[in-house]
Amino acid sequence: MASLSATSLSFKAPSIQSTRIYQVLRKPSSFQSISFGRFQSSKSLRLQISCAAKPETVQKVSDIVKEQLALSADTALTAESKFSALGADSLDTVEIVMALEEKFNISVEEADAQNITTIQEAADLIEDLVQKKPAA
Repeated sequence: MASLSATSLSFKAPSIQSTRIYQVLRKPSSFQSISFGRFQSSKSLRLQISCAAKPETVQKVSDIVKEQLALSADTALTAESKFSALGADSLDTVEIVMALEEKFNISVEEADAQNITTIQEAADLIEDLVQKKPAA
């Protein structure tokens, strides 16, 4: 049994302590999706929480990707657009990340940069880094 409100998630399961979940979800966030399920093979409960970046962040990332890859203005991009499907090689991806760092005044760790394959992943990472950045 599970229920979701704006800032909390609660459910009853014999193998999960609700206080642990509360500690993880204390910070208010806007959740795009929350899913969980029990798998008979492992007999454990799996919880997945995804936070979506703001549409304006996704749009800024899309604009930078178009510019870096020299795509025409009428090229349709979605949050799920993969850099590789747009013709980007590894050097292009590095240049995209560098442009994002400059635009958003952030620093992306190499390990994080290697995991960015879509516009949505880039936008989510940017918002996470901007949120963690100390106030000036």
